[in-house]
Amino acid sequence: MVGISAQAGSAARQRAPLSRERVLGTAVALADEGGVDALSMRRIAQALGVVPMALYKHVANKNELLDGMIDVLVQEIDPPAEGTDWKTAVRRRVLSARRMLLRHPWAPEVIEARTKARVTPTPAVLAYLDSMVGIFRAGGFPIGLVHHALHVMGSRLLGFSQELFEDTPDRAPDPDAPPPEEMAARYPHLTALAAAVAHDEDSVVGAGCDDQAEFEFALDLTLDGLERLLRAS
Repeated sequence: MVGISAQAGSAARQRAPLSRERVLGTAVALADEGGVDALSMRRIAQALGVVPMALYKHVANKNELLDGMIDVLVQEIDPPAEGTDWKTAVRRRVLSARRMLLRHPWAPEVIEARTKARVTPTPAVLAYLDSMVGIFRAGGFPIGLVHHALHVMGSRLLGFSQELFEDTPDRAPDPDAPPPEEMAARYPHLTALAAAVAHDEDSVVGAGCDDQAEFEFALDLTLDGLERLLRAS
């Protein structure tokens, strides 16, 4: 009976039309099971009951596969809470992101690597960050303070600890990036932030942000927080 059931399940998978969503979902499941290093197009194809070449109609290469997997995971993060203050809303979303990463332990490494490799984050990551900027703005934060907050929080916005907002002036433009007007329509908060923040051509991390100012801002914020905790104790 077990053999018949397994055969029926395999036949059902083969009959179901192949789609990008199925490919990405299967890739995420395999990475959860054996880690992302063991992931391959051949393994994904075997799990789906198709030939490997069939996958390339939906993902062009391994990097596009990884980018798509990141977007699948980001969509697991809870939407913004309604009827609450900015601090509670941000905290809930960050903790939701952390729960997502605990379900997928391989994800931080992939997010970090693909963030460094891409000129712009993936669409789902952009939409998530845009909504987080929107929460800060709705909470009364001026755009400059939002800029500092994103640097301080870094990848904690996605549930782990790594700098997400590194500048990469030497990389060529992303050929797949939407035109500026489309980016502005999709991600209005990030567009406003990019247009408003100050830039420092002599920054040791490259043009884009004043790294000394960001370092001092994060240090002062940390020390202020420790002082507040000391007083409370």
